[in-house]
Amino acid sequence: MTEIHIPPPEDTSDQPRLRKIGRKVRERLGANKDAYKIPCEQAELWAVGNFFTPEECRQVIAMVDAIAKPSRAFDAEYSSGYRTSYSGDVDPHDPFIKGLQRRIDDLLGMDPTFGETIQGQRYMVGQEFQAHADWFPGGTPYWETEKNRGGQRSITAMAYLNEVEEGGATHFPRLGFKVEPQPGALLIWNNADPEGVPNPWTIHAGTPVVRGVKYIVTKWYRCRRWL
Repeated sequence: MTEIHIPPPEDTSDQPRLRKIGRKVRERLGANKDAYKIPCEQAELWAVGNFFTPEECRQVIAMVDAIAKPSRAFDAEYSSGYRTSYSGDVDPHDPFIKGLQRRIDDLLGMDPTFGETIQGQRYMVGQEFQAHADWFPGGTPYWETEKNRGGQRSITAMAYLNEVEEGGATHFPRLGFKVEPQPGALLIWNNADPEGVPNPWTIHAGTPVVRGVKYIVTKWYRCRRWL
């Protein structure tokens, strides 16, 4: 396995908040019979099957198609090849989207004001998102901006919306496993370890789609109110 180096955050001011949020989500999902804890010592991941209904998946896919534009990462343009999907933020004021967001908030026990707007993503054949962390690494030019509009990312919740003919798995290379897309399933992980330190074991990638198309939506939570 090729070593993936992402600089750890230099600012540790959010650590107590990350520790508190991690504990709350851990306890919340631990008490939920529908949440499956993925066996793993180095990171905390859960899966909830059939979280979205087939009709909800179809409706979200149509919304993603209407807004999708070439994706950007915080520090990489589309032309770099680092992230080659199409993506876009759905309308957070749409009643249907508000209902989905509320269900995710309730599942995790998260303050709704900590949640970023749901982002939809579409991957065609050959498109991918190379290995990255959802938490903000050190030495980045955008950290001061993100620090002031919600701080470090705490929890990621990602839903698969359709059957993918081949490819498109979510790969956690340091953990040595992949999660294959299952329509309606919600994958959740804590971006920090139990002490509230952003966890390099959560580095992940969206592997290239080989056949078909892949649709997902992602909701990231900060450790403070997201502005």
